[in-house]
Amino acid sequence: MSPTQWDFPVELCCRPMAFVTLTGLDVVYNAVHRAVWDAFCANRRADRVPISFKVLPGDHEYPKCRTKRTSYEWYIPKGILKTGWMNKHLNLVPALVVVFYELDWDEQQWKEKQSECATRVEIVRQSLQGRNTKVAVVLIQKKTPLPPGEDVIASERAAALCNACDLSGKSLFVLPHTDHLVGYIIRLENAFYEHAQTYYYTEIRRVKSHKEFLNKTTHQLLFVRHQFKIAFFSELKQDTQNALKNYRTAYNLVHELRAHETNMLEIKTMAGFINYKICRLCFQHNTPLDAIAQFRKHIDLCKKKIGSAELAFEHAAWMSKQFQAFGDLFDEAIKLGLTAIQTQNPGFYYQQAAYYAQERKQLANVLCNHDSSVSYPNPDPLETQTGVLDFYGQRSWRQGILSFDLSDPEKEKVGILALQLKEKNVPHSELIITLLSNAVAQFKKYKCPRMKSHLMVQMGEEYYYAKDYTKALKLLDYVMCEYRSEGWWTLLTSILTTALKCSYLMAHLKDYITYSLELLGRASTLKEDQKSRIEKNLIKVLMEYNQYCVVEEAYQKSDILEYSSQGPVCLVPGKTRKFTFKFVAKSEDVGKKVEITSVDLILGTETGRCVILNWRGGGGDAASSQEALQAVRSFKRQPKLPDNEVHWDSLTIQANAMIISRVPNISVLLQHEPPALTNEMYCLIVTVQSHEKTVAKDVKLTAGLKPGQDANLTQKTHVTLNGTEICDDSYPALLPDIPVGDLQPGEKLEKAVYIRCGTVGTRMFLVYVSYLISATVEDKEIICRCHRDETVTIETVLPFDVAVKFVSSKFEHLDRVFADIPFLLMTDILSASPWALTIITSQLQLSASMVPVDQLESYVENVVLQTGESASECFCLRCPSVTNVQGGVATGRYVISWKRNSAVESVPVVCTVITLPHVIVESIPLHVNADLPSFGRVRESLPVRYHLQNKTSLVQDVEISVEPSDAFMFSGLKQIRLRILPGTQQEMLYNFYPLMAGYQQLPSLNIILLQIPNFTNQLLRRFIPTHIFVKPQGRQADDTSIAAA
Repeated sequence: MSPTQWDFPVELCCRPMAFVTLTGLDVVYNAVHRAVWDAFCANRRADRVPISFKVLPGDHEYPKCRTKRTSYEWYIPKGILKTGWMNKHLNLVPALVVVFYELDWDEQQWKEKQSECATRVEIVRQSLQGRNTKVAVVLIQKKTPLPPGEDVIASERAAALCNACDLSGKSLFVLPHTDHLVGYIIRLENAFYEHAQTYYYTEIRRVKSHKEFLNKTTHQLLFVRHQFKIAFFSELKQDTQNALKNYRTAYNLVHELRAHETNMLEIKTMAGFINYKICRLCFQHNTPLDAIAQFRKHIDLCKKKIGSAELAFEHAAWMSKQFQAFGDLFDEAIKLGLTAIQTQNPGFYYQQAAYYAQERKQLANVLCNHDSSVSYPNPDPLETQTGVLDFYGQRSWRQGILSFDLSDPEKEKVGILALQLKEKNVPHSELIITLLSNAVAQFKKYKCPRMKSHLMVQMGEEYYYAKDYTKALKLLDYVMCEYRSEGWWTLLTSILTTALKCSYLMAHLKDYITYSLELLGRASTLKEDQKSRIEKNLIKVLMEYNQYCVVEEAYQKSDILEYSSQGPVCLVPGKTRKFTFKFVAKSEDVGKKVEITSVDLILGTETGRCVILNWRGGGGDAASSQEALQAVRSFKRQPKLPDNEVHWDSLTIQANAMIISRVPNISVLLQHEPPALTNEMYCLIVTVQSHEKTVAKDVKLTAGLKPGQDANLTQKTHVTLNGTEICDDSYPALLPDIPVGDLQPGEKLEKAVYIRCGTVGTRMFLVYVSYLISATVEDKEIICRCHRDETVTIETVLPFDVAVKFVSSKFEHLDRVFADIPFLLMTDILSASPWALTIITSQLQLSASMVPVDQLESYVENVVLQTGESASECFCLRCPSVTNVQGGVATGRYVISWKRNSAVESVPVVCTVITLPHVIVESIPLHVNADLPSFGRVRESLPVRYHLQNKTSLVQDVEISVEPSDAFMFSGLKQIRLRILPGTQQEMLYNFYPLMAGYQQLPSLNIILLQIPNFTNQLLRRFIPTHIFVKPQGRQADDTSIAAA
């Protein structure tokens, strides 16, 4: 049998669609007909009705319909389902035949054309004799038809044409050949689909009508056949729910059939077909669990139905196909949107299919193992007259014979022999590898690495059996890497054994030696006698093997100070040997790693045949990574070994070492007074002292901010060696490689580094000293560059806090000032430094909008402030004019020049600039200024003069009144009304007579501006005093008392 015998027929696996034939279309020579055909077939979208179209000539002969049976009383069926039945209804017997005819309603030769059309329809009907196939006529017209009812001639002629062709009105259609052809075609399709639905419904009714004539004694096969046909017609009708229901019934009926060795294959074949249909429809209905349950039920029912023992390999082949087909269905459903999981995916079904394919191969090797003298039977018992079987699942040499007793045992024997000889030529390994490959792809997709590795091993073994050793080794090598890393030593040993056979059969010497050595290692689980055999084979391959391992010299002798000079080394099994190598590190390699890239041993002699054993990196042992061995090391007591031996399991691999510079023999001392103050030239004194025995040459100093810190800190940190002037932004944050000459043994050198930090915060500073020194190592003189680095963290803080406030002449806080009215600016400097600060001087730099009332001078010059102490200054200012400035008027800057009290004379003074706050300036219509003594005395006259100045450009009417006080009597105008011209002032003189001592309230001066009602006395009280201190009345001192005093 060919390898495809077990494949499902194409007509079973495809999606059944209604079959409609189109006649009367000349798609080769007629462009209009070609356009109509293309519209039916080209670029069909998923939303169009499921119809299979085919163009046939009008006189095409369709399959003849068999004579309808009126009784089944003496009828005995010869099989379940004919092999051509599905194909017949999918591709040969149409549900609808459409006759296309070019005819317009206004055709002049209407009678002749009508007669010709009726003849064509009659020819089609004659070819469909006995069938229920529907017939329809489509008139291809050049003009777009009028709406129904408007064209009377069209209605009359349509009725006449239907009458001539014996058609109903629903079977006559008009197809205008216009720009909207596709739209008309889609409407036609929908009408055709309805006719096809009617046809398949009629067929289902016809098949169901046979049931009443059947009996379960002799017509068991017909029950299955009819149920299958009903389900298949339901699928063609696109009624998948009823199709599934009928397929399930058919499946149950199949398993009710009496099974015997002679009909077992037919029963299994039909069961497989129906099961495929059920599972396909379940996936289509998005009920995958139902599909899986049905398939499991199917396998449970059929796995024991082996049939003839001599053909047991057929059962394995059938089982393999069942699993493969379900895997294909599952995979197809996933591509259409179904979600699968690790524990339920198509890979398991492909794996099981491969398992049965392997079982088939094993059974074939046993059952088909005939002598070469046995020849294939002649004539061929597997051949039939038509080339195909009449019924699915029957034997070609006894078709239609349903008796359980074999009438011709000899013919049966010859048929079985032919099947066995055919099976012998089947490429089993190829089938198995294909299935395993599908399974591997699925397990890889669903991230099941161990399942994937397991199946890859099986694939490798199948390639080995198929004698494709290259692919076998490629797969096994891939899996061996994973098993080594995970420590699956038993599995690895098994795979290595297969790989060793492959390499031997391919004559790959390198691979053969590699696998042999690994199988001889302690990770291998082979028995000692097997290892001994492999070792002897390896020795035979090497021939001149002398049982020594020689260390290969991989480096120049000039670079190795001490190495093994023992010649060939004998390595005793189970014991370790230790070899020491010494190298001189070169100065140019400082900062790099010296790395062992590989360890080589030569097995044999270099002059004869040898094998170079190469370990990557620092060597190692595949078995050493096994966790179990590591646990043994922890608890197993290690016996004491000689000095030149070590415990192998206790070794750790150090495959590389960093080359660092020679340890410096100098000391670096940093002296400074933290914290640093913002913008000062902070002094860091670096003291370097040599403790070397020879001269330290080319000493270089690198000092400054340690790289890798915040970029903002780098931009605001500047370093210099010149401490006599302030650094600007052009100075770097790090001074590299400052040459300081040579250092004699014991010599000490000091270097002052000045740092300016523009912002507060913590900074890490680096001081790096490098030098060259001559050294002798193992009688070799080399120049070494040594270095020592020191880091120091310095906090930068503000030297002082400056508070600024605006107050009135009465020292009351002002949130705004008035134009041309004097006010006071007060500054308060609070020292925040832990070190004493000297304020060299201060300077008030006023903006153009401010003028001083008196001379500006510093009151804190050369003042020394300790921590927490403060110094204050007061300046009297005036804003001459009012400008509408958003946010107020700029006052100016306050500049403080200072330095540490402990700083040397050469250290520059630091200037800290404080930008003074803006102040809101408002105009005032009337300014009042009081001129009075600083104190009064009881019962002594106290003259008070009030100056009223008009600040507006208008004449102001002013009402003035004085409210008396209990502490004073006064003389002067108590109430007066007067006018003050613009820009002029008026004086008011009063004599106050104090009556009580103490801090007393003066009589209140109330002023009302008649033009400006908003002007209040509350505003005036900012400018004129409300209280005065009155001293008690003293005694008159005479001359005697003065003299006595």
